[in-house]
Amino acid sequence: MASFDPSSPDGTNRSLEIAISADGTPKMNHTYTIDARCGVAVRVRAGQQLAVINPSGHQVCDFWVFAADDVGEYSSMEHLHTALGSIFPKVGDGVTSNLRRPLMTIMEDTSVGVHDTIIACCDHARYQQLGCTVYHDNCADNLRQALMAIGLKAPAIPAPFNLWMNVPVKADGSTSFAPPVSKPGDQMAFRADMDVIAVMSACPQDVTPVNGVGVAPDILEFYVTGT
Repeated sequence: MASFDPSSPDGTNRSLEIAISADGTPKMNHTYTIDARCGVAVRVRAGQQLAVINPSGHQVCDFWVFAADDVGEYSSMEHLHTALGSIFPKVGDGVTSNLRRPLMTIMEDTSVGVHDTIIACCDHARYQQLGCTVYHDNCADNLRQALMAIGLKAPAIPAPFNLWMNVPVKADGSTSFAPPVSKPGDQMAFRADMDVIAVMSACPQDVTPVNGVGVAPDILEFYVTGT
């Protein structure tokens, strides 16, 4: 059996074709669109801000952050839980790395603040478990392809910060999947605390209700501000 390569996708989509530039460097104040079911990577320099927009209000964004000078340092939800003493990040909180350093800080959240930090991103195996018999676009492959599109390899598939994903947690510890409670046009803004590469996936999930009921996965938008 071949050894597992975390950077190798199980399938491909347009994420390989829609990089915003050869190395992910953005034009300042330019609004970019992330195609439904796809992923994009963007470089954000220390002090710049990245705003992620949910035009439809029901689209979840799987969100990762990597240190620009070493992608082996990346956002870690388990380290974030320890740093915050909470599974619910809010404005002013940092997105913590696996080396326990703040990569980005949440500066704005126009939604009611319901996001998820406990659920793994969807992947090929998850859709097989859900009954899919053919390849289904997934966030793990979107992450891999978004980095490949700017000449990098995913060192791992970390648990994402699932923006706008609604995973109610009951007192007994049980969880469920519910539609987002965000509204059209909601956005989150993150300030880079060091030079980073952020990866955003417009989650392709259409089997469970995490992207809403009776609607298809939709686009996301983003822009970077600063100097």
